[in-house]
Amino acid sequence: MHWLDIDKEHVWHPYNSLPSSTKLLGVKRTNKTSIFLEDDKELLDAMSSWWSAIHGYNNPRLNDALKKQVDIMPHIMFGGIAHEKASILSKLLVDLTGLNSVFLCDSGSVSVEVALKTAIQYQEAKGLKKYKFIACEHSYHGDTLAAMSVCDPQNSMHSIYGTYLPKHIFTKAPQIGFNKDCSEAITALEQTFKNHHEEVAGFIIEPVVQGAGGMRVYNPEFLVKARELCDKYDVLFIADEIATGFGHTGKMFAVEHANIKPDIMTVGKGLTGGYMTMAAMITSKKVSDTISNSELGILMHGPTFMGNPLACSVAIESINLLLETPWEERVLNIEKIFSEELEKAKDLEIVASIRNIGAIGVIELNDGSYAQYIQDYCVEHGVWVRPFGKLIYSIVSYTIDHNDLRKIINTMIDAIKTIKK
Repeated sequence: MHWLDIDKEHVWHPYNSLPSSTKLLGVKRTNKTSIFLEDDKELLDAMSSWWSAIHGYNNPRLNDALKKQVDIMPHIMFGGIAHEKASILSKLLVDLTGLNSVFLCDSGSVSVEVALKTAIQYQEAKGLKKYKFIACEHSYHGDTLAAMSVCDPQNSMHSIYGTYLPKHIFTKAPQIGFNKDCSEAITALEQTFKNHHEEVAGFIIEPVVQGAGGMRVYNPEFLVKARELCDKYDVLFIADEIATGFGHTGKMFAVEHANIKPDIMTVGKGLTGGYMTMAAMITSKKVSDTISNSELGILMHGPTFMGNPLACSVAIESINLLLETPWEERVLNIEKIFSEELEKAKDLEIVASIRNIGAIGVIELNDGSYAQYIQDYCVEHGVWVRPFGKLIYSIVSYTIDHNDLRKIINTMIDAIKTIKK
């Protein structure tokens, strides 16, 4: 039996039925910014493997980091044991974020779970019974239980879980546009804090770009005000940088656009350059000291594969590689190309809007029924995209060739032009 036949019978893919309700492409290998299918057809990867492969595929330095580590120590439990790679990685994250205390875990969703638990324990340690969170409409923070509960309950993929999820407090999201006036959303935010701060442990947000909830780029002034309100009302500011971190918006972390520092940050995706599943929750010393000096004294979480040496090794190399290359210049050039090329879609009849920042480019349609057609067209013409609903978007590796990037954008636009309404 061919492996693809086994897949169709037994493998349940993300956001899919079994057998799959959507077409699945069999991938044989990867190289640089391309993926190669079973029939050797080459596709330019417009998705950088769900925004994680920031250096492209098969980078020699990242490959070598894994090869060296696997012969030394592929894994060791992290309970009661320390190892050098985890310490080196943690110091890198501390230096990059300006925060102090690093909790290594195994996925972005889990890092959000840990962040929420940490915020609750922090408030408990201070003798406060504050168990709710404020999040924004259109927010997306992951697929595990607590993470789902701070995703938009109406507009997200998690609305089907209804009363099973904890109930939190949602405030108006800022209007789309990096330079758009966000005063209306700020007013709503101020009122939300005023009404609920006595029960709220933390405020969680995706800085500057709301990802899976709509690829919504917004004004950093909203974050500045949120930081002020968190300070005023003793609410922890949680920055979910899983998608935006490690350069995707043109800054190492998107909170830098607002020149603020969160109390807690979650990172993932680009952390290992797309090689290994790994994430981290990073907090201020104030947060970790408050919990550590409390009656309970410990953070109650411990994944089996926490601090995996293979993942730590490739994460260290990925961060060092990023810091040693002109990544800011590369991302700025990508941003310019997105800005230039997306203008061609601006006046198309079914296009509602275009937007871009850093390595992210988005075309929003008026109608969400064309996603599969657009994906099929792009694959036929040598580009891998994965639209969702009305959003046709690309988040590319920083190493992408500029001509390849233009081909990705123009193929997306050509697909939209061929739609027969």
